[in-house]
Amino acid sequence: MTLRPTDSSMLLIDGKLVPGSGGTFEIVDPSTEEVLGRAAEGTATDLDAAIDAARRAFDHTDWSRDHAFRAHCLRQLHDAIRGHIDELREITIAEVGAPRFLTAAAHLEGPVDDLLWFADLAESYSWTHDLGNSSPMGIPTHRYLLKEGTGVVGAITPWNFPHQINFAKIGPALAAGNTVVLKPAADTPWCAALIGRIAAEETDIPAGVLNIVTSSDHRIGALLAEDPRVDLISFTGSTATGKSVMRAASESLKKVFLELGGKSAFLVLDDADLRAACSMAAFTVCTHAGQGCAITTRLVVPRHRYDEAVEATAKTLQGLRPGDPRDPGTVCGPLISARQRERVEGYIRLAVEEGGTIVLGGGRPTEHERGFYIEPTLISGLDNSTRTAQEEIFGPVLVILPHDGDDDAVRIANDSPYGLSGAVYGTDPDRIARVVASVRTGTLGVNGGIWYAADAPFGGYKQSGIGREMGLAGFEEYLETKLVAEPAL
Repeated sequence: MTLRPTDSSMLLIDGKLVPGSGGTFEIVDPSTEEVLGRAAEGTATDLDAAIDAARRAFDHTDWSRDHAFRAHCLRQLHDAIRGHIDELREITIAEVGAPRFLTAAAHLEGPVDDLLWFADLAESYSWTHDLGNSSPMGIPTHRYLLKEGTGVVGAITPWNFPHQINFAKIGPALAAGNTVVLKPAADTPWCAALIGRIAAEETDIPAGVLNIVTSSDHRIGALLAEDPRVDLISFTGSTATGKSVMRAASESLKKVFLELGGKSAFLVLDDADLRAACSMAAFTVCTHAGQGCAITTRLVVPRHRYDEAVEATAKTLQGLRPGDPRDPGTVCGPLISARQRERVEGYIRLAVEEGGTIVLGGGRPTEHERGFYIEPTLISGLDNSTRTAQEEIFGPVLVILPHDGDDDAVRIANDSPYGLSGAVYGTDPDRIARVVASVRTGTLGVNGGIWYAADAPFGGYKQSGIGREMGLAGFEEYLETKLVAEPAL
């Protein structure tokens, strides 16, 4: 498939595809380090125009009130994207370094199909709710609730799963009746820009309803969070950046949704199939080179079987060498950039300084002369209090920790500033139920259960974020509630 970068180097503002006021910036293939092409460099001027267009579209059109039309537009967008799915697949593999097999699931096709769920929800949702008659202060009154779109949504998204996160914001925000200004990550602008072209050329989405501003300037995201014309900020990214977004949004007291970092624990109880569980933990941490906030990066195993667990985990990791993301058999592709690889390598050095042992990996694979690859890495001998065990690394690095029973495993899982995801493996349903009830995370997979789906809310406890994305709960993040009271008849 030949990439068509000229088709993806435009901004979408007020229904028109326009060049960036700042020119263009380079896009690099993380698997080869070669320049793929250029993307539109949006500026503060472009962002201002996009916000203004979104504000007018929300305030002066019927978009927020015409539920059936919004559903129609979302289905149109789904069908149009499906018509470009192979082009999008190749762009995603090249720009993101996404393993090809994942583009049939969470890296592309799954999120695209999720648009249909939100289209259906726009039509089936109960937009009004009758509270019936009452007599507050002795006055006969009829009351009802209206659910309405919040207004202009500023969506700021990261590079690791761009389609999944872009559509997890665009889908429910538009279905709920909002207008959107999307600022995608600087490392993956084409994934968003191509969606903008499709929306502009192949759907009935009105001008100003969906705006996409790509830029290499991180200040653009901050300006979006600060702007008083924006009613809600939906941000996915690091916890440190999320705190900055929250501070910026506080000036105008706008609503904020934050999906942030994680250091999720994979708990193996002493009655579990240890080798199968450790193998799954190893596979999970290598998926997309560990570049996922919900990926389990702490493997917590029974102390009396610690050495056996280390051996089993290392054996699986040995078979998961980093590979070309274009190869259908690749699980662990490259990291997104040289900067990210340096960050991961820094944590591996830190692990040794903290007294850990690099059981496997820890370096750059010799079979790849180019590309931002790093070997899947297993670290043993650390305590959960170490920085390597506490901080989000965002690479294929797994720390294996011992526990002394179910309560201790839960203690270790909860001994983290994060609470995004996790996993539990065991055989006794009662013990599993107690662990599930005790671990403070937003999602928890039991014995391989899959929690990702359009109808399933995703989000975290503690410093992993505020609110939920996807599902009915995620949809309602984009709504306001209005109470109406009138004289009872």
